[in-house]
Amino acid sequence: YLTDCDDFTRSYYRAQGMEQAPREEKELDAFGSTLSQMQERGGLGVPKTHERLYREVQLGGGHVNVNMQQFMECDGKVCRFYAVIDDLSLPQHERRPFVILFFLADDTMEIREQYPLNCGRDPFPIFFRRKKMPRGPARIIGGPFQRDIPKEECVHVRDLAVGGTHELMGKNFYIYDADPFTREYLQTEFGEKLAECQDVRLPERAVARATTPPYNGYGSWDDSMGSVHALVPKPPRKDHVKLYVNDGKVLRFTAQYVSPKHEDADRMFVVNYDLADDTVSIHEPPQRNLGIVTGKFLEKGIHVNQMTGNLFQPHDLHPGAVIRVYNRDFEIIDMDEYTRKWFQEPNAKRNFDLEAVLEKLREGLRQQYPLVRDIFRKCDADHDGVLTMHEFRQALEKWGFQLSEEDSLVLMRHFDTSKDGQLSYNEFCDALLDEDYTTEMLKSRPMLDKNSDARYAQRAHGKVEERVETEKVRAAVRAMGDVVYRHTQAFMKLFKEFGKVTHRDTVTCTQIVQAFEQIGALLELDDVIRTVLFVLPGADPNNVKYKDFLKAMVASYHDFSAVR
Repeated sequence: YLTDCDDFTRSYYRAQGMEQAPREEKELDAFGSTLSQMQERGGLGVPKTHERLYREVQLGGGHVNVNMQQFMECDGKVCRFYAVIDDLSLPQHERRPFVILFFLADDTMEIREQYPLNCGRDPFPIFFRRKKMPRGPARIIGGPFQRDIPKEECVHVRDLAVGGTHELMGKNFYIYDADPFTREYLQTEFGEKLAECQDVRLPERAVARATTPPYNGYGSWDDSMGSVHALVPKPPRKDHVKLYVNDGKVLRFTAQYVSPKHEDADRMFVVNYDLADDTVSIHEPPQRNLGIVTGKFLEKGIHVNQMTGNLFQPHDLHPGAVIRVYNRDFEIIDMDEYTRKWFQEPNAKRNFDLEAVLEKLREGLRQQYPLVRDIFRKCDADHDGVLTMHEFRQALEKWGFQLSEEDSLVLMRHFDTSKDGQLSYNEFCDALLDEDYTTEMLKSRPMLDKNSDARYAQRAHGKVEERVETEKVRAAVRAMGDVVYRHTQAFMKLFKEFGKVTHRDTVTCTQIVQAFEQIGALLELDDVIRTVLFVLPGADPNNVKYKDFLKAMVASYHDFSAVR
């Protein structure tokens, strides 16, 4: 929009017979009006000297740094409120969570949206960028014609309360909680106690799912469910822990037909239930002059008890119970002694002949490996040259001996001639191999002492804890050595960090952790103490000479291999 032109332009258009309109006043914005006023006054106003500022403050006038005191006192202090919005614009009701931040340094606000997992929304969390928020409905803030909003018209922290609905920029936010700092600040500064946290969680949506088809009786239950869960069925996973713990445990019951025919009245059956894989089998033991071919009646497998409609469980089998398999009804008459003891105490301790276990273990180890050295290396999992209690039990479990901890310690004490709670290579060889020559005729091996020894068990547990602590020391020394030795700049950086925290030549372990954290290495305090006591034996963790410590770290780096 043209408002004026110069004299040459007017004379040119006048010579052409076109007269230009007179000059019009320009519409000024806030900056333009201020600039024109300054030009009319002939300058930028009265110079703001220190004398003038002092007189204005003394007379109750303003100051150029009137809000600086609020900034200095409240910088970094932020009140945090948690709110939700009920979004009704979607076909399905959605409750969107938000965080309302009120910055006490300049009374500005920022609203951020918290996106739930897999919500499907674009990741733009800033719902309202940090600035002062006016009260009332939504409107455009800023622009060349917009003057500063008065403080009285802006939202203050006292306007927000837990348990209330607040209109912010045209949206209704329901505040349901605040952080501890906000609660303490409002209580201390204004004496206002916020309400307790409100539960705004929506009830779980009921998802319609297809009903599980009935078991068809072919294969196991897991096999049939594989066709339900996937188009391409996968083999069902086996519970290896259950297979290992219950290996060899079979419950046996005697049964007979319910309402049998005359020729079947004397027939007796044995129902076997395998606890390892929940399989059931039925066989008929031979009887003299029965006149019927006996033997296998039901193949071992997972079958359905037609009386309950579910797979067979141990509690379905007890004297007096009636089961139905393939339309044949059986009544349980009795159970064997092992089954009766198992029902009385399912987790009872299993008794083993430790002498037989010891001989079987020796023969098995000899047949597996030709050299005793290979046997020992196979059992020594951490390759530290000794077998601890856990490693010895793992060797027993490998050969199928599910011994208790007490029985394992009895066998281990027989191997351990020095009775120090661990097995060395020489002790392992002495227990496994025969002597090359003896000084006695028909010398026999020492008998196995089957009595438990509480002191030996305590020593064995102590050795296990000692090995665990040794591994922690190795890992801690290796981790700190990687930082100090492999990164060439870290050595000098640590010297500078130690020089900043103290003027002495000693530091504490806490200061060592802080120094490593400053160079980007996060270490635990316990690991630092372990490392200090290892590289500087006898050192005080609260008074460590850091020069000697760093030198010792570099010198001992190659003492520990990365992989053993």
